[in-house]
Amino acid sequence: METAPHTPAHIAIIMDGNGRWAKERGLPRRDGHRAGAESVRECVEACKQLGIQYLTLYAFSSENWNRPPAEITALMALLERFLEQKAEEMMKQDVRLQAIGHLDRLPPKTRAKLDAAISRTSRNRSLTLVLALSYGSREEITEAARSLVEDAAAGKISPADVTQDLFASRLYTAGIPDPDLLIRTSGELRVSNFLLWQISYAEIVIYRKFWPDFKQADLMDAVAEFSRRHRRFGGL
Repeated sequence: METAPHTPAHIAIIMDGNGRWAKERGLPRRDGHRAGAESVRECVEACKQLGIQYLTLYAFSSENWNRPPAEITALMALLERFLEQKAEEMMKQDVRLQAIGHLDRLPPKTRAKLDAAISRTSRNRSLTLVLALSYGSREEITEAARSLVEDAAAGKISPADVTQDLFASRLYTAGIPDPDLLIRTSGELRVSNFLLWQISYAEIVIYRKFWPDFKQADLMDAVAEFSRRHRRFGGL
């Protein structure tokens, strides 16, 4: 089956290159992350203008916990400032915030600010901004499989009950449509353990520029590229 060109309902972005952006300028890595926060704002603005329903950002992977403690502390502080400063803006723009991942691994202060922002924006409907935090797709898939095995062992379901829809309902993204478009910055050609189940049929657009240089016009350009493609979903 082939669909006509259209605007994606859900865009997912691997925001890569903050550290290299800073290194090229002789700046500490934290300055690259700060600059990247402005690109988040611009992409939210673009999604609002284009009528995109969901925007998922790979903000902090489960592997990122292996970074130096000082960098992790700086990233958590930046996330806290983002949540504090942008909550009011999200309310004005009717943006709902959600988060996926092992959120219990976040520092208590960071988790509290995240929960507060999610609760405050829960009634907004124009755009849902999903932050992937302490997120790893293999972990997500493993946990989904484990939950089904546990239910089968308890007699709640039988093996014949396990369908793709049931499996998807056990993922962190349950209730969120799969991404139509995946964008990655910095020119890397890999998906880095991000939404492995969900991006099965996503169109992929790669940009060589680092994330802090990715602006509103770039997201609109990616959507224009998406609209020129014909999605066959395995058909002719």
